[in-house]
Amino acid sequence: METLVEKNRERWLSSPKVSASDKETIRAMDAKATDDAFYCDIAFGTAGMRGVLGPGTNRMNLFTVKKASVAFALFLLKDPANKEKGIVISHDNRFMSREFTLEAARIFNEMGIKSYIFDGLRPTPELSFAVRYLGAAGGVMVTASHNPKEYNGYKVYDEKGCQLTPTKIAPLLSILAEMEDELTVEPIRDQDPGETIVLGHEVDDEYVSKVEAIALRKDLDKKGFKIVYTPQHGASLENAVRVFSDLGYEMVKVEKQCTHDPAFGGTLSPNPENADAYIEPLKIAKETGASLIVMTDPDGDRCGLAYLSSKGTYERFTGNQSAALLLDYILMTRKEQGTLPEDGVVYDTVVTSDLGRKVAKGYGLKVESFLTGFKYIGDRIAHYEEIGRGPTFVFGYEESYGCLIAPFVRDKDGLQAILMYSEMALYYYRKGIPLDIAYENLEKRFGFHYTVAESLYFEGSSGKEDMDKMMEAAHVTSFKELGGLKVIRKDDYMSLESTDCLTGKVAPLTLDRTALVKLHLEDTSWIALRPSGTEPKSKFYVEAVGPSDAGLKEKAKSIISDFKKAIGLR
Repeated sequence: METLVEKNRERWLSSPKVSASDKETIRAMDAKATDDAFYCDIAFGTAGMRGVLGPGTNRMNLFTVKKASVAFALFLLKDPANKEKGIVISHDNRFMSREFTLEAARIFNEMGIKSYIFDGLRPTPELSFAVRYLGAAGGVMVTASHNPKEYNGYKVYDEKGCQLTPTKIAPLLSILAEMEDELTVEPIRDQDPGETIVLGHEVDDEYVSKVEAIALRKDLDKKGFKIVYTPQHGASLENAVRVFSDLGYEMVKVEKQCTHDPAFGGTLSPNPENADAYIEPLKIAKETGASLIVMTDPDGDRCGLAYLSSKGTYERFTGNQSAALLLDYILMTRKEQGTLPEDGVVYDTVVTSDLGRKVAKGYGLKVESFLTGFKYIGDRIAHYEEIGRGPTFVFGYEESYGCLIAPFVRDKDGLQAILMYSEMALYYYRKGIPLDIAYENLEKRFGFHYTVAESLYFEGSSGKEDMDKMMEAAHVTSFKELGGLKVIRKDDYMSLESTDCLTGKVAPLTLDRTALVKLHLEDTSWIALRPSGTEPKSKFYVEAVGPSDAGLKEKAKSIISDFKKAIGLR
């Protein structure tokens, strides 16, 4: 009996729409590559779709982009007014990004919807801003974020410039599920087609102006304070250079990484979470004696930093560490300046370090935690804006190097983040306090926290089954002890139940249903496991907590090792 992989492969090979070169690529695939390319349709989740470029049903190509664009157009056309409101489309530097952008615009136009595109690449946060600035019905960002060069992706945004939450995107997923396959589907032509408008630099000017306005201490003396910056070949280069120049910072660019090279030829990794991303910036920092290294990822929503430490070496912060230190700096400064709102709120996620929560509460602010995905933070900001009451947004962040300081953007904003990280570092530089000492002082106030995130990849049809089995084991296992510590609570976001492991009492969880398990230990350490929404992987998150940093790394390793054993991983 013919398998789904064989059916999909033959359908592509027999279609006159598939190019000869793509058919040649398909025929040259080995069994593993064929299975991964054709075992399913590329997943479209709440973060859109992301995958390897190339021919196949589980790949990013013009056919899968066409299907997604037709579906999004049908979704928007439920309100006829959206034709004139239009949709904003942007892209990063990746292979096929411009082609996917133009194909999406063509489809929206054919279906009667006006499209706004830029004259070149622009970062994700500017796309989010542009949707709001232009009063558009939605947006599309063509990007694979921080993934390697072989990837691309397609993220969708609502009229608030926010990625769609599960409730909002459900109708779109229903449309996709009922559509013909990616080779067959075609746009429904409107008698009055829309037009594509190429945006001038007005949106750039407005976005940059708002970013510059978030600075809190513009008059700090910047003399002698050097910053090394890299955009990792990505879309934030022009805006970043402009902002730092306007505000008087001495910026040294990593020239090898300042070309919009889709092959990422000047870097070993465009991901700020990876040490390889810092190799070239570190060389330049050492040559110039820079105090700080900042970077944005290819689509400009994430950031990373390294700093000159008290030991004279350059060190990196995790996303949890840098965000907690930045949050403390912002709250301290706003308190001094009398601009810290009494009803302020900080947003984070359930897999973010507890340190930031302690910092926020130490200043009397409320904290709300959401599932992973900045869409939840953006949606909450929009919710309070719509009802006209509620807490005042002060800061939002995820552990994966994503921050938002001012909500004129409704996604994480790497440019806002690196600007404020630079101001924070300058503030401590002027006081003669290296950032490692500033962070140590923060932990002395709020406790020591060691966090680690670890990913497991599952490729192909068998990989999907293995990942599902692992997650099922995490959901059904009764955990008693991890790392020599009692498990006191299990939060299961699939069943939406929080179970007191000591008494057996069950309480409801109020966030959306998702495949996430989080275990809380008796000393407030914790571990969580969730599958990625855009990649074939699952992530473990661990936080070990103690009165000092002694033994925290070993504690975290022990917790994750015992957890893996409990769910049958070796």
